[in-house]
Amino acid sequence: MERFKIGVMLDSFKIGIDQAIEEAARLGAQGVQAYAVEGEMKPANLSETRRKDIFNRIQEHGMVVAAICGDLGGHGFTREEENPHKIEESKRIMELAKMLACDVVTTHIGVVPTDDTCRRYETLVLACRELGEFAQSLDAAYAVETGPETPEILCKFLNDVGTRGFCVNYDPANLVMVTGSDPVQGVHTLKDYIVHTHAKDGRMLKQADPQVIYDFFAEGGIDDLNLKDYFLETPLGEGDVDFEAYLRALDEIGYHGFLTIEREVGDTPAKDLAHAVRFLKERQV
Repeated sequence: MERFKIGVMLDSFKIGIDQAIEEAARLGAQGVQAYAVEGEMKPANLSETRRKDIFNRIQEHGMVVAAICGDLGGHGFTREEENPHKIEESKRIMELAKMLACDVVTTHIGVVPTDDTCRRYETLVLACRELGEFAQSLDAAYAVETGPETPEILCKFLNDVGTRGFCVNYDPANLVMVTGSDPVQGVHTLKDYIVHTHAKDGRMLKQADPQVIYDFFAEGGIDDLNLKDYFLETPLGEGDVDFEAYLRALDEIGYHGFLTIEREVGDTPAKDLAHAVRFLKERQV
């Protein structure tokens, strides 16, 4: 009996959404995740007819929408002047998720400052609290993806936000690649907040300031910064995530939701995704 459900990020196939749904089903996925921040899936671009068509295609294959990605990019919610627009856009994405019978929207919020007395920390708390309360009103979860801060710093931040609608999308590879944190111990640190996970692997090549890394994602153009020098995303089992211990930790905290496979790099995404599905299934028997 499988302990976890296996999902696939549709965008990882790098093909159209209808074809990606077919491919996810062919691989034996039980759920899918899709970006809803631009293109066809953006709420403002998605007609009611097309939304129903996509939902029906997923259901016809016996799958569900495991999560929706609502990452609006940039500096997350760390810049006060940008937040009114970003918060409203995020609320529309949460409403779309519920129309797709999905309770989880994942995102990046920007780097949580280590100084909890600074203005940027307060700005983040207020924005995430509003989004978490809105998610809670929908009986949903707005889930920050692990990565730019250690699990301990993120846990304190979650406690300060203080709403059960603001949760965690646990990505073990991001922790390994960016902060060098132990993703197994991190599961226990964040156990009260994990509502969804990404199945991804990688390794850190050189330590860097996470703020510098995420500023590069937000803006680009940082002199002398080549991300390939700092970390490497790998197919599952080829990086530094100890998946045996990681899955055991999820088991121990009582998480039996989705392991949604995300492959952001590589020249053969379909092959890598198929490998990842097999890899995860083999570790659940």
